[in-house]
Order: sequence, then C-alpha cells, then structure tokens
Amino acid sequence: MTKSALITGTTGQDGSYLTELLLAKGYEVHGLIRRSSSFNTERLDGVYQDPHEPQRRLFLHYGDLSEGSMLVNLLRDVTPDEVYNLGAQSHVKVSFEIPEYTGDVTGLGATRMLEAIRAAKIDTRYYQASTSELYGSTPPPQNEDTPFHPRSPYGVAKIYAYWATVNYREAYDLFACNGILFNHESPRRGETFVTRKITRAVARIKHDLQEVVYLGNLDAVRDWGYAPEYVEGMWRMLQADEPADYVLATGEGATVADFVGAAFAAGGLDWHDHVRIDPNYYRPAEVERLIGDATKAQTELQWSAQTKWRELAALMVEADCRQVEEQLAGRHVRIDR
Repeated sequence: MTKSALITGTTGQDGSYLTELLLAKGYEVHGLIRRSSSFNTERLDGVYQDPHEPQRRLFLHYGDLSEGSMLVNLLRDVTPDEVYNLGAQSHVKVSFEIPEYTGDVTGLGATRMLEAIRAAKIDTRYYQASTSELYGSTPPPQNEDTPFHPRSPYGVAKIYAYWATVNYREAYDLFACNGILFNHESPRRGETFVTRKITRAVARIKHDLQEVVYLGNLDAVRDWGYAPEYVEGMWRMLQADEPADYVLATGEGATVADFVGAAFAAGGLDWHDHVRIDPNYYRPAEVERLIGDATKAQTELQWSAQTKWRELAALMVEADCRQVEEQLAGRHVRIDR
C-alpha cells in the first residue's frame, strides 16, 4: 500500500527536498503551506502537480502551526503514516527581533502538532526538526549526550520543541524522533542565510551586478553539510524499529571566513576585495563553535554526510552563477540541485 506523509514547512529548503525524496519513494505527500498574496511554492516547481490531475500524489493544504484545531482536522482527514514537522521561524538573527512569534510558531507549534496527533487518535510516526543551535555555547564536538545551552530565542524555542517531543514519546508511547541537524545548505537556501548570501554575492559580483557584500562575525565556526543528504537522514529516523534522537553532521568545522574564501575562489575572485563587515549583523549572543558528532546515526541508521563545506560552497556558487546568467538572459531558472 502507498505510504503517506504530512510535511510542515514543505515550501522551504528542507521541505522541498524531502517532498521530492518521498515522492520518489512512492509516497503520497501532503504539504502544509501558509497563505500568501504571492506565489511561495517555487522550490516545488519540479514536482508540482495540478490539482485536477486524477493520479496526483502531491497535495498542498493551507494552514499554520499557530492553528491547533486546523491541525487536528487535517490529520484526521489525511491520516498520514509519517509527520515531518519542519515548519518554523528559523532565522536565528531574526529571532532576536521577533522572539514572541518565534516561540509561538517554533516552540508551541511543535506542541500543537504533537497534541493534534494525540487528539486525532491516528497511528503515525513523528519527526521533529531540531537544531545544533540547541548546544549554543557548549564546546564541540556535540552529540546526543551533550548538554544544551541555547543562545538565541530560536534556540530556546527549539529546545522547548525538543523536550516536548521527548515528553510525548515517553508519556503517550508516540513514535517521535528529534533530528538534531547541524547546518545544512544548498542552492535552495533562503537568500538571507549567510551561506546563500555569500554564494549569491559571488555570482552577482562576478557578473558586475554588485561590488561588495556585508557580513557579520567571520570567526564563527559551523559544521556545514548538503541539505538533500540530510533529508535522507530524516526519513531513515522514521524507518527505524524504535524511536530515538539523532545528530546529523559532517564532523568537519570551518569558519565563516573559510566558507567565504572557498566561495569566492570558486568564482575566481579574491574575497578580500569584496567583503565588508557590518556590526549590525552580529547577534546579541554569539554561538562560536558548532561541530557535530554523528556516530550514532552512522551506526544505527547507516547515514553519513558525503558533501563537506568546500564542495558545498563550490556547488552553490555554480548554481547561483547559472541562475544569474539565466536571469540576465531574461529566462526563469529553477534550482535543481
């Protein structure tokens, strides 16, 4: 029988890759999207199916993680075999500016989904998108046993969602997993996130569309992987015999300056000529070093990251250069990688 899945945040980077993965595996996929006055499903262009197609397997539903009753009704209608809660206000710097909204959607939103599963009385497996930001100032390497010390409203909201997931697993015997994913990027990453901001700037500078890019803390160390590989890890968590929490990471750290250097080198440019520092991009509380230890996922899920940060920077620059070239030629281009 065809398995079904419900994905929140389906129009985001991870949601779009996960949608593609599940469709390729034969799933019926239901995606939760927020109503907007403009089209916000561009990342799904490659798999979008017209609602009038009789054999379609992708269904999009308007909704929001702030609406608990809507979630209950949707779960009763869809009765998914798997639920992937990827929806969130996920920008760390922005979370300092809208902390209450971040807490409501990112933290309480997870509880609403978990309670909706319980209220709908459906037998499903639940994946919660957790984050390396849970660790904050705790020194690396960080694994499933490392103490949490979040340093942003986003991290605080995610730690609430993390423990809510554990609580529902223990209190109600729900098959619920936390995926503690370290930074994972791609050409589909939002343009305000630092990696995409960098690679997009390289492409635009290379084509004389801008001269400089303004960044914040270049000394922060992150563990950057490739998003399509990480959504495979999400899926594997829900195929395990027992629910558990897993770190997904490459195990290799690099500074923002390292990523900048690799990205500009991939574009044939010297980053020192084009990068400027703007103190407004510094966070009120910085997270200095995040490097993950994914030994548990490697052992129990047979999952490991294949793409490291240097290769990631190069493929993102290549994709952004192609996009800029297509736009200059007056053509619309979809990011396929």
